[in-house]
Amino acid sequence: MQLFFQGSPSFPQSAMSCLPLLLLLALLGAAVWHDVRRRRIPNAVVFPGALAGLALHTLLPAGAGLFGTPMGGLGFYDSLGGLALGLVVLLPMYVLRTIGAGDVKLLAMAGAFVGTAQVPLLVLATLVSGGLLALTHAASQGQLHSLLRNTWHMLIFTCMSSLAGRPMVAPPRSTSSRLPYGIAIAAASTLCALRLRTGVTLAL
Repeated sequence: MQLFFQGSPSFPQSAMSCLPLLLLLALLGAAVWHDVRRRRIPNAVVFPGALAGLALHTLLPAGAGLFGTPMGGLGFYDSLGGLALGLVVLLPMYVLRTIGAGDVKLLAMAGAFVGTAQVPLLVLATLVSGGLLALTHAASQGQLHSLLRNTWHMLIFTCMSSLAGRPMVAPPRSTSSRLPYGIAIAAASTLCALRLRTGVTLAL
């Protein structure tokens, strides 16, 4: 596996791309602050943020690139696709009440910034970060064994219902201590943004 760095953008192009990156980081920071303190992410953060992502991809010059990469601007439709895909992928977790509606909308906002192609990586990084967050929280509360047991029961229930011809996923037993999942989404979004910013690509 080889690691390649794409060419650096010119100074004006790089300066233009700093604002979207800083804006995204500020929005993510505000979302995490609210989620940690109140276990909710307000619409006043995610709705204007999503509109800002769409507007920046629409208004920036085609050769500028949202995060300073030479790939060119994503355009309105690619940004809209990232928003829509980001909104859909976490809906099953919301239905199971493992995350809140604000978390779903936050990922959709991040999708509007990074574009459709980055959403799979964004979701994967979010799930990994969320798993680490859950394990860390459970261990700090002395509930790691309970978390693993509940996860095992959910997997067994899902497998048995699938064999019976009625695939179902068991809901979690308790949602009283919901994690601030915005932390996981913010970490994953920052990773994707920095990947776009640096222009790092992997080639086999």
